[in-house]
Amino acid sequence: MWIPRRAITRVLTVLLLAYAAVLVFRIGPPEPPADAVGNRAPGGWYDLYFTNPGAEATTGGPDAALAAAIDAAEATVDVAVYELELGSIRDALILAHSRDVSVRVVTETDNINSPGIGALQAAGIPVRGDERAGLMHHKFVVIDGSQVWTGSMNLTVSSAYRGNNNLLRLSSTWLADQYRREFEEMFVLDRFGALSLPALPGIGTEIGDVRVELRFSPEGGVAERIVELLLGAQQSIQIMAYNLTLDSISEAILERAAAGVAVQGVFDEGQAQNQGSDVSRLAQAGLDVWLDGNPGLMHHKVIVVDGELVITGSYNFSRSAEERNDENVLFLFSQELAAQYLLEFERLLAEAGG
Repeated sequence: MWIPRRAITRVLTVLLLAYAAVLVFRIGPPEPPADAVGNRAPGGWYDLYFTNPGAEATTGGPDAALAAAIDAAEATVDVAVYELELGSIRDALILAHSRDVSVRVVTETDNINSPGIGALQAAGIPVRGDERAGLMHHKFVVIDGSQVWTGSMNLTVSSAYRGNNNLLRLSSTWLADQYRREFEEMFVLDRFGALSLPALPGIGTEIGDVRVELRFSPEGGVAERIVELLLGAQQSIQIMAYNLTLDSISEAILERAAAGVAVQGVFDEGQAQNQGSDVSRLAQAGLDVWLDGNPGLMHHKVIVVDGELVITGSYNFSRSAEERNDENVLFLFSQELAAQYLLEFERLLAEAGG
């Protein structure tokens, strides 16, 4: 059913005084919040957080859990982030650096002059921008070579508190190694976008009884793998996505719908009405697609297949994500995780009127 709706700088001395106050009065790492957001799924090797745009608060959200993890870091914190604005993360990184944890940051050049990044640089944390036309669109943090934080959430107030996003913590030295390799490629080798090194073969592992695959774009054939998995859908496909403009993915969805697979989707209203969006194409084919009910961005990049596979990461389902941007995508073959993402989908569907 189709329902249409809807600074560059600050004075660094002032910022540094504020950070100095934080360093003096913030003693010891805080415990992770007991209820950072409305939905949290502890599962041993992972924690899953969803933002809660309906709340008025701008603290205590998913970023609080990430800040606590950075506070507990013992050796290394590598951050690849499109944008950094959140005070909680900024302060945690500066504190980590002050206690001799190796902190390094890669960011999108368009955002490198932001106050948050400027504060990190002023504290002596090394930062590299991509300095190219495509986007450094990652949102991942690797801590101590043993845990990865990733998802759709930019490290900004609007993303963590006004938009619909997910943040996923994964404990796996294998995954941390793969994300660290991607980070080193950018930070050390200065290779972004089309200059990315060829993808490693067989990017997958088992964590317990869960199969986990990882791909990076533009080098990793992300769209090809997504299409392959969509074409294998037998029962259901649920989509919650900021946008959908990549024809190969849209065509795979339409093909499975024609074969009787139940397809549902919730999309960001503003993006869905832009030129090139395939959302209206899905709607015109009779698929059960809706525009989101959140005044902020519906910023997820998630597909759930047959209630047992979750596709998630920084990758919008677009040509830019596939061919130009630096992105990461996880393929998680887990009914337990899929059930958590489906709860979020049902909540968004209800908000949209479905």
